[in-house]
Amino acid sequence: MSNTPDERSSRSARRIDGTGADARTGRPGTVHGTVHGTGTGANTRASASARTSTSHDARTGTVLSSALLFVAVITVAVNLRSGISSVGPVLEETLAAFGADASYAGAITAMPGFLFALLGIVAVPLAMRLGLTRTITIGAVLTFVGLAVRPWVGPIWLFVALTGLVVAGIAVANVLLPAWIKRHGGRHIVALMTIYGALLGLSGALGPLTALMFRGDDAWKWALGIWAIPAAVQLAVWAWVMIRIGDDKPRGSRPSASDAGNATTDGATTDATDGTMAPTAPIYRSTTALFLMFFFGLQSMNAYVQMGWLPQIYRDGGASANTGTIALALVGALNVVGGLAMPGIIARTRNLAPFTVVFAVFTAAGYLGLLLADGHAPLLWAFLLGIGGFCFPTAIALIPARSRSPHVTARLSGFVQPVGYLIAGAGPVVVGAVYSATGEWRGILIALIASAVLMGAVGIRAAKSTFID
Repeated sequence: MSNTPDERSSRSARRIDGTGADARTGRPGTVHGTVHGTGTGANTRASASARTSTSHDARTGTVLSSALLFVAVITVAVNLRSGISSVGPVLEETLAAFGADASYAGAITAMPGFLFALLGIVAVPLAMRLGLTRTITIGAVLTFVGLAVRPWVGPIWLFVALTGLVVAGIAVANVLLPAWIKRHGGRHIVALMTIYGALLGLSGALGPLTALMFRGDDAWKWALGIWAIPAAVQLAVWAWVMIRIGDDKPRGSRPSASDAGNATTDGATTDATDGTMAPTAPIYRSTTALFLMFFFGLQSMNAYVQMGWLPQIYRDGGASANTGTIALALVGALNVVGGLAMPGIIARTRNLAPFTVVFAVFTAAGYLGLLLADGHAPLLWAFLLGIGGFCFPTAIALIPARSRSPHVTARLSGFVQPVGYLIAGAGPVVVGAVYSATGEWRGILIALIASAVLMGAVGIRAAKSTFID
């Protein structure tokens, strides 16, 4: 049954959010079908899970230690941006080494967005067939192979193809890890999402810095290839996690009887008996899911434009290559702060709209500084863009926070991220085409300012405190 927006908002203030924390106080609350899958053990109290240091899946009978939970999430998060952000600072040298023209730059920088969209669509059905853990482990294999081989190939087309392999593996984890945390995280869900967001930002910050570590004609190869090492660690850890967990296919679940008639919905098709989203209801019928998708897409577009082109913007503005690299690393480092702060804030704050507006204003201000005063205080503009980048951990944390069931979380993530990344992929393509045609950044920066304003407007609705299931 449907509810008015005001009714849904007021109810959601009294409900338990998707992380298991009370939406008003942040204190542990009742988690309905979001932690332990389906079956007799599906509906339990977060306080009960606090009595043990392990996460137990009632359906499969597997037990993960708290340490293994955190190590698994950490090893994935460290690899979710480094393989992408490490390319921007050495893009010019990479193209020169292959004797490739600038048209390849647009393809390489746009690849993350488009492949995240494509692989995101595939990831959820694959996880439904193979299980969350097995699918994420397959992604780890792709990431490792791509990173280990990519710098040492001969033709540029093979470099681009292996970059696609890296991005494919990253995309799988991007879509499925929030649902995996929801499924296996137990009482650690908020902490795991916080670490995920923080280390994802750290991954983006460290990626560019490897360009400063090496010298010589092959420096770009080592700057890219060194990231195969943490990818190998991730693969080893997740192979062990896969052995421990076995089958963990995401499935829908029903809330407890105490929730019947009280579940907050968001306009999606609902079950007449318990008010939850029907298992086959299209996610796009939820207005919250739609606005979250646009918010995610716009912030991702800005992130990938920055990752691919920010060092070049600084170079063309008269700054050194090192300054451009440090600026991009600063943006990523500030995302660590956002990753640490935002999941907990979301778990405890009813109205997040002011945050999305403030972050959008910071993003627009950073672009404005690059437009009007790029030669003055260059790292200040990177600082503003980095604060604006808090939109990313906000969007990521909103995915599990706006859903309760692991099945719905996976479907929401599988909608928000792939469709959002189609928007994100268009950004670097357009930027590359305009830059190749004009050789200047004025028009591009004006367009990016406009995109930041739109991001803030969309974020107001995406941040509304409702559940889609």
